[in-house]
Amino acid sequence: MTAQAHSPVDTNVLATVRNHVGHLTLNRPAGLNALTLPMVRQLQQQLDAWAVDPQVHAVVLRGEGPKGFCAGGDIRSLHDSFKAGDSLHRDFFVEEYALDLCIHHYRKPIVALMDGFTLGGGMGLAQGAELRVVTERSRLAMPETGIGYFPDVGGSYFLSRIPGELGTYLGVSGVQIQAADALYCGLADWHVDSARLSTLDERLNTLKWSEHPLKDLQGVLARLGTQALDNPPLAALRPAIDHFFALPDVASIIEQLRAVTVGDSHEWARKTADLLATRSPLAMAVTLEMLRRGRHLSLEDCFAMELHLDRQWFEHGDLIEGVRALIIDKDKQPRWNPATVAELSHSRVDQFFEGL
Repeated sequence: MTAQAHSPVDTNVLATVRNHVGHLTLNRPAGLNALTLPMVRQLQQQLDAWAVDPQVHAVVLRGEGPKGFCAGGDIRSLHDSFKAGDSLHRDFFVEEYALDLCIHHYRKPIVALMDGFTLGGGMGLAQGAELRVVTERSRLAMPETGIGYFPDVGGSYFLSRIPGELGTYLGVSGVQIQAADALYCGLADWHVDSARLSTLDERLNTLKWSEHPLKDLQGVLARLGTQALDNPPLAALRPAIDHFFALPDVASIIEQLRAVTVGDSHEWARKTADLLATRSPLAMAVTLEMLRRGRHLSLEDCFAMELHLDRQWFEHGDLIEGVRALIIDKDKQPRWNPATVAELSHSRVDQFFEGL
Protein backbone atom coordinates (compact mmCIF):
# COMPACT_ATOMS: atom_id res chain seq x y z
CA MET A 1 0.00 0.00 0.00
CA THR A 2 1.52 3.31 -0.98
CA ALA A 3 1.94 6.30 1.28
CA GLN A 4 -0.92 8.70 0.81
CA ALA A 5 -0.21 12.03 -0.83
CA HIS A 6 -0.52 15.10 1.40
CA SER A 7 -2.66 17.87 0.02
CA PRO A 8 -1.64 21.41 1.09
CA VAL A 9 -4.75 21.88 3.24
CA ASP A 10 -4.00 19.04 5.62
CA THR A 11 -0.35 19.57 6.48
CA ASN A 12 -1.12 19.90 10.21
CA VAL A 13 -1.79 16.15 10.29
CA LEU A 14 0.34 13.86 8.14
CA ALA A 15 -0.87 10.35 7.36
CA THR A 16 1.14 7.57 5.72
CA VAL A 17 0.99 3.78 5.67
CA ARG A 18 4.18 1.70 5.74
CA ASN A 19 4.27 -2.07 6.18
CA HIS A 20 0.65 -2.21 7.40
CA VAL A 21 1.21 0.54 10.00
CA GLY A 22 -0.78 3.76 9.74
CA HIS A 23 1.45 6.61 10.90
CA LEU A 24 -0.32 9.78 12.08
CA THR A 25 1.89 12.79 12.78
CA LEU A 26 0.69 16.00 14.43
CA ASN A 27 2.53 18.60 12.39
CA ARG A 28 2.40 21.98 14.15
CA PRO A 29 5.84 21.89 15.81
CA ALA A 30 5.98 25.69 16.24
CA GLY A 31 2.84 25.42 18.41
CA LEU A 32 4.03 22.25 20.15
CA ASN A 33 1.48 20.38 18.00
CA ALA A 34 -1.49 21.89 19.85
CA LEU A 35 -4.79 20.63 18.44
CA THR A 36 -7.13 22.70 16.32
CA LEU A 37 -10.62 21.59 15.27
CA PRO A 38 -9.49 20.81 11.68
CA MET A 39 -6.73 18.60 13.14
CA VAL A 40 -9.24 16.76 15.34
CA ARG A 41 -11.42 16.18 12.27
CA GLN A 42 -8.50 14.93 10.17
CA LEU A 43 -7.41 12.51 12.89
CA GLN A 44 -10.96 11.19 13.24
CA GLN A 45 -11.40 10.78 9.49
CA GLN A 46 -8.12 8.89 9.14
CA LEU A 47 -8.76 6.60 12.11
CA ASP A 48 -12.24 5.81 10.77
CA ALA A 49 -10.79 4.91 7.37
CA TRP A 50 -8.02 2.73 8.82
CA ALA A 51 -10.42 0.95 11.20
CA VAL A 52 -12.05 -0.76 8.22
CA ASP A 53 -8.93 -1.09 6.04
CA PRO A 54 -7.69 -4.72 6.20
CA GLN A 55 -4.25 -3.54 5.02
CA VAL A 56 -3.72 -1.51 8.22
CA HIS A 57 -2.85 -3.65 11.26
CA ALA A 58 -1.88 -0.92 13.74
CA VAL A 59 -1.53 2.85 14.15
CA VAL A 60 1.35 4.97 15.46
CA LEU A 61 0.53 8.46 16.76
CA ARG A 62 3.34 11.00 17.17
CA GLY A 63 4.18 14.70 17.15
CA GLU A 64 6.58 16.45 14.77
CA GLY A 65 9.77 17.86 16.29
CA PRO A 66 11.72 16.96 19.44
CA LYS A 67 9.90 19.27 21.84
CA GLY A 68 6.45 17.83 22.10
CA PHE A 69 3.95 15.15 21.20
CA CYS A 70 1.04 17.55 21.79
CA ALA A 71 0.74 20.48 24.20
CA GLY A 72 -3.07 20.28 24.34
CA GLY A 73 -5.89 22.09 22.58
CA ASP A 74 -5.34 25.42 20.88
CA ILE A 75 -6.91 27.24 23.82
CA ARG A 76 -6.38 30.71 22.33
CA SER A 77 -8.70 29.94 19.40
CA LEU A 78 -11.39 28.71 21.83
CA HIS A 79 -11.10 31.91 23.88
CA ASP A 80 -11.43 34.00 20.71
CA SER A 81 -14.47 31.99 19.56
CA PHE A 82 -16.27 32.55 22.85
CA LYS A 83 -15.44 36.27 22.84
CA ALA A 84 -16.73 36.59 19.27
CA GLY A 85 -19.96 34.74 20.03
CA ASP A 86 -19.05 31.87 17.68
CA SER A 87 -19.60 28.14 18.27
CA LEU A 88 -16.06 26.83 17.72
CA HIS A 89 -15.41 26.41 21.45
CA ARG A 90 -18.55 24.27 21.77
CA ASP A 91 -17.91 22.17 18.65
CA PHE A 92 -14.27 21.62 19.55
CA PHE A 93 -14.92 19.78 22.83
CA VAL A 94 -17.71 17.62 21.40
CA GLU A 95 -15.49 16.45 18.54
CA GLU A 96 -12.27 16.23 20.55
CA TYR A 97 -13.91 14.01 23.18
CA ALA A 98 -15.47 11.82 20.46
CA LEU A 99 -11.97 11.36 18.99
CA ASP A 100 -10.48 10.50 22.39
CA LEU A 101 -13.27 7.99 23.01
CA CYS A 102 -12.70 6.47 19.56
CA ILE A 103 -9.02 5.91 20.47
CA HIS A 104 -10.00 4.20 23.75
CA HIS A 105 -12.27 1.80 21.84
CA TYR A 106 -10.19 1.39 18.66
CA ARG A 107 -10.17 -2.17 17.37
CA LYS A 108 -6.55 -2.07 16.20
CA PRO A 109 -3.60 -1.39 18.52
CA ILE A 110 -2.46 2.23 18.70
CA VAL A 111 1.06 3.20 19.78
CA ALA A 112 1.28 6.75 21.21
CA LEU A 113 4.79 8.20 21.27
CA MET A 114 4.65 10.72 24.13
CA ASP A 115 8.07 12.18 23.35
CA GLY A 116 8.46 15.68 24.81
CA PHE A 117 5.53 17.72 26.14
CA THR A 118 2.30 15.73 26.40
CA LEU A 119 -0.19 18.05 28.06
CA GLY A 120 -3.96 18.27 28.33
CA GLY A 121 -5.40 17.35 24.94
CA GLY A 122 -2.17 15.45 24.18
CA MET A 123 -2.90 13.24 27.17
CA GLY A 124 -6.43 12.80 25.86
CA LEU A 125 -5.06 11.36 22.61
CA ALA A 126 -2.42 9.19 24.26
CA GLN A 127 -4.24 7.71 27.26
CA GLY A 128 -6.68 5.75 25.14
CA ALA A 129 -3.85 4.11 23.19
CA GLU A 130 -2.98 0.51 23.98
CA LEU A 131 0.77 1.13 23.97
CA ARG A 132 1.85 4.44 25.52
CA VAL A 133 5.56 5.16 25.12
CA VAL A 134 7.59 7.76 27.04
CA THR A 135 11.20 8.89 26.56
CA GLU A 136 13.70 10.78 28.71
CA ARG A 137 12.30 13.97 27.14
CA SER A 138 8.69 13.26 28.15
CA ARG A 139 6.85 15.82 30.28
CA LEU A 140 3.31 14.73 31.09
CA ALA A 141 0.70 16.90 32.79
CA MET A 142 -2.91 17.90 33.05
CA PRO A 143 -2.07 21.58 33.76
CA GLU A 144 -5.59 22.99 33.37
CA THR A 145 -6.16 24.42 36.86
CA GLY A 146 -3.29 26.86 36.13
CA ILE A 147 -5.40 28.54 33.44
CA GLY A 148 -8.68 28.32 35.35
CA TYR A 149 -9.94 25.11 33.75
CA PHE A 150 -10.31 21.46 34.78
CA PRO A 151 -8.55 18.31 33.47
CA ASP A 152 -10.86 17.11 30.71
CA VAL A 153 -10.29 14.83 27.64
CA GLY A 154 -11.12 11.83 29.82
CA GLY A 155 -9.03 13.05 32.76
CA SER A 156 -11.92 12.33 35.12
CA TYR A 157 -11.52 8.69 34.08
CA PHE A 158 -7.77 8.10 33.71
CA LEU A 159 -6.61 10.33 36.60
CA SER A 160 -9.19 8.90 39.00
CA ARG A 161 -7.94 5.37 38.32
CA ILE A 162 -4.30 5.99 39.27
CA PRO A 163 -3.46 4.25 42.60
CA GLY A 164 -4.14 6.15 45.83
CA GLU A 165 -4.49 9.91 45.49
CA LEU A 166 -1.75 10.38 42.90
CA GLY A 167 -4.28 11.26 40.18
CA THR A 168 -6.02 13.74 42.49
CA TYR A 169 -2.65 15.39 43.14
CA LEU A 170 -1.79 15.54 39.42
CA GLY A 171 -5.23 16.89 38.48
CA VAL A 172 -5.63 19.50 41.22
CA SER A 173 -2.03 20.78 41.12
CA GLY A 174 -1.35 20.42 37.39
CA VAL A 175 2.30 19.44 38.00
CA GLN A 176 4.41 17.86 35.27
CA ILE A 177 5.89 14.39 35.66
CA GLN A 178 8.66 12.62 33.76
CA ALA A 179 9.08 9.08 32.45
CA ALA A 180 9.72 7.20 35.71
CA ASP A 181 6.61 8.68 37.35
CA ALA A 182 4.52 8.17 34.21
CA LEU A 183 5.31 4.43 34.33
CA TYR A 184 4.80 4.31 38.12
CA CYS A 185 1.36 5.96 37.82
CA GLY A 186 0.28 3.74 34.95
CA LEU A 187 0.07 6.69 32.54
CA ALA A 188 2.66 5.02 30.26
CA ASP A 189 3.51 1.41 29.39
CA TRP A 190 7.03 1.58 27.93
CA HIS A 191 10.14 3.73 28.18
CA VAL A 192 12.28 3.96 25.05
CA ASP A 193 15.27 6.31 24.71
CA SER A 194 14.49 9.05 22.19
CA ALA A 195 17.66 8.07 20.31
CA ARG A 196 16.05 4.69 19.59
CA LEU A 197 12.80 6.02 18.12
CA SER A 198 14.31 5.85 14.62
CA THR A 199 15.19 2.21 15.32
CA LEU A 200 11.60 1.64 16.39
CA ASP A 201 10.46 2.97 13.01
CA GLU A 202 12.94 0.72 11.18
CA ARG A 203 11.70 -2.33 13.11
CA LEU A 204 8.09 -1.48 12.32
CA ASN A 205 8.96 -1.08 8.63
CA THR A 206 10.35 -4.63 8.50
CA LEU A 207 8.08 -6.36 11.04
CA LYS A 208 6.69 -9.74 10.01
CA TRP A 209 3.11 -9.56 11.21
CA SER A 210 1.34 -12.49 12.88
CA GLU A 211 -2.38 -12.81 13.57
CA HIS A 212 -1.79 -10.90 16.84
CA PRO A 213 -0.61 -7.37 15.99
CA LEU A 214 -0.63 -6.26 19.63
CA LYS A 215 1.78 -9.04 20.61
CA ASP A 216 3.95 -8.22 17.60
CA LEU A 217 4.21 -4.59 18.72
CA GLN A 218 4.90 -5.55 22.32
CA GLY A 219 7.73 -7.76 21.09
CA VAL A 220 9.29 -4.84 19.21
CA LEU A 221 9.01 -2.54 22.25
CA ALA A 222 10.36 -5.20 24.62
CA ARG A 223 13.59 -5.32 22.62
CA LEU A 224 13.99 -1.54 22.61
CA GLY A 225 12.70 -0.40 26.00
CA THR A 226 11.66 -1.13 29.55
CA GLN A 227 8.40 -1.06 31.52
CA ALA A 228 9.76 0.46 34.74
CA LEU A 229 12.47 2.94 35.74
CA ASP A 230 14.23 3.14 39.10
CA ASN A 231 13.34 5.62 41.83
CA PRO A 232 10.22 7.36 40.58
CA PRO A 233 9.98 10.55 42.71
CA LEU A 234 6.27 10.04 43.34
CA ALA A 235 6.88 6.67 45.02
CA ALA A 236 8.75 8.42 47.85
CA LEU A 237 6.02 11.08 48.14
CA ARG A 238 3.15 8.61 47.94
CA PRO A 239 2.35 8.44 51.71
CA ALA A 240 2.16 12.25 51.91
CA ILE A 241 0.14 12.57 48.67
CA ASP A 242 -2.31 9.87 49.79
CA HIS A 243 -2.76 11.67 53.12
CA PHE A 244 -3.19 15.26 51.94
CA PHE A 245 -5.16 14.70 48.75
CA ALA A 246 -7.75 12.47 50.43
CA LEU A 247 -8.85 15.44 52.58
CA PRO A 248 -12.43 16.64 52.02
CA ASP A 249 -11.79 19.92 50.18
CA VAL A 250 -9.10 22.14 48.67
CA ALA A 251 -9.05 24.49 51.68
CA SER A 252 -8.23 21.56 54.01
CA ILE A 253 -5.57 20.27 51.61
CA ILE A 254 -3.74 23.62 51.49
CA GLU A 255 -4.09 24.21 55.23
CA GLN A 256 -2.78 20.73 56.11
CA LEU A 257 0.08 20.95 53.59
CA ARG A 258 1.30 24.01 55.48
CA ALA A 259 0.66 22.64 58.97
CA VAL A 260 1.34 18.90 59.02
CA THR A 261 4.49 16.96 58.20
CA VAL A 262 4.25 13.44 56.79
CA GLY A 263 7.61 11.69 56.70
CA ASP A 264 10.32 13.91 55.22
CA SER A 265 7.99 15.60 52.74
CA HIS A 266 7.92 19.00 54.43
CA GLU A 267 9.71 20.90 51.64
CA TRP A 268 7.49 19.31 48.97
CA ALA A 269 4.36 20.10 51.03
CA ARG A 270 5.28 23.76 51.41
CA LYS A 271 6.03 24.12 47.69
CA THR A 272 2.79 22.34 46.80
CA ALA A 273 0.75 24.65 49.04
CA ASP A 274 2.41 27.67 47.37
CA LEU A 275 1.64 26.23 43.93
CA LEU A 276 -2.02 25.57 44.78
CA ALA A 277 -2.32 29.16 46.00
CA THR A 278 -1.63 30.33 42.41
CA ARG A 279 -4.25 28.05 40.80
CA SER A 280 -7.90 28.94 40.24
CA PRO A 281 -9.77 28.07 43.48
CA LEU A 282 -12.94 27.29 41.51
CA ALA A 283 -11.09 25.10 38.99
CA MET A 284 -9.33 23.12 41.75
CA ALA A 285 -12.55 22.55 43.68
CA VAL A 286 -14.48 21.45 40.59
CA THR A 287 -11.56 19.19 39.62
CA LEU A 288 -11.56 17.56 43.06
CA GLU A 289 -15.30 16.88 42.88
CA MET A 290 -15.06 15.67 39.27
CA LEU A 291 -12.26 13.20 40.01
CA ARG A 292 -14.09 11.78 43.03
CA ARG A 293 -17.21 11.25 40.93
CA GLY A 294 -15.14 9.88 38.05
CA ARG A 295 -13.92 6.93 40.13
CA HIS A 296 -17.41 5.45 40.02
CA LEU A 297 -18.33 6.30 36.43
CA SER A 298 -17.79 4.51 33.11
CA LEU A 299 -15.51 6.04 30.49
CA GLU A 300 -18.53 7.29 28.51
CA ASP A 301 -20.11 8.83 31.61
CA CYS A 302 -16.83 10.56 32.48
CA PHE A 303 -16.74 12.22 29.05
CA ALA A 304 -20.42 13.18 29.42
CA MET A 305 -19.69 14.77 32.81
CA GLU A 306 -16.77 16.76 31.35
CA LEU A 307 -18.93 17.98 28.46
CA HIS A 308 -21.62 19.00 30.97
CA LEU A 309 -19.00 21.10 32.79
CA ASP A 310 -17.66 22.54 29.52
CA ARG A 311 -21.07 23.85 28.51
CA GLN A 312 -21.11 26.08 31.58
CA TRP A 313 -17.43 26.81 31.99
CA PHE A 314 -16.80 29.55 29.44
CA GLU A 315 -19.48 31.72 31.05
CA HIS A 316 -19.23 30.71 34.69
CA GLY A 317 -15.70 29.34 35.11
CA ASP A 318 -12.27 31.00 35.25
CA LEU A 319 -10.91 29.95 31.85
CA ILE A 320 -11.40 33.22 29.96
CA GLU A 321 -9.57 35.14 32.70
CA GLY A 322 -6.82 32.51 32.85
CA VAL A 323 -6.21 32.69 29.10
CA ARG A 324 -6.18 36.50 29.27
CA ALA A 325 -3.61 36.58 32.08
CA LEU A 326 -1.32 33.79 30.88
CA ILE A 327 -1.63 33.73 27.08
CA ILE A 328 -2.98 37.06 25.80
CA ASP A 329 -1.84 39.90 28.11
CA LYS A 330 0.82 37.65 29.70
CA ASP A 331 0.70 39.69 32.94
CA LYS A 332 0.53 36.38 34.87
CA GLN A 333 -1.81 38.03 37.36
CA PRO A 334 -5.12 36.22 36.88
CA ARG A 335 -8.03 37.68 38.85
CA TRP A 336 -9.73 34.44 39.83
CA ASN A 337 -13.38 34.50 40.89
CA PRO A 338 -13.38 33.93 43.81
CA ALA A 339 -9.84 35.08 44.47
CA THR A 340 -9.16 32.66 47.33
CA VAL A 341 -10.16 29.16 48.36
CA ALA A 342 -11.62 30.56 51.60
CA GLU A 343 -14.18 32.60 49.64
CA LEU A 344 -15.42 29.62 47.61
CA SER A 345 -18.79 28.17 48.63
CA HIS A 346 -19.72 24.50 48.24
CA SER A 347 -22.91 25.54 46.44
CA ARG A 348 -20.90 27.31 43.71
CA VAL A 349 -19.09 24.03 43.01
CA ASP A 350 -22.21 21.88 43.24
CA GLN A 351 -24.04 24.05 40.70
CA PHE A 352 -21.76 22.85 37.92
CA PHE A 353 -22.82 19.24 38.54
CA GLU A 354 -26.57 19.91 38.68
CA GLY A 355 -28.59 18.08 36.05
CA LEU A 356 -25.99 15.39 35.41
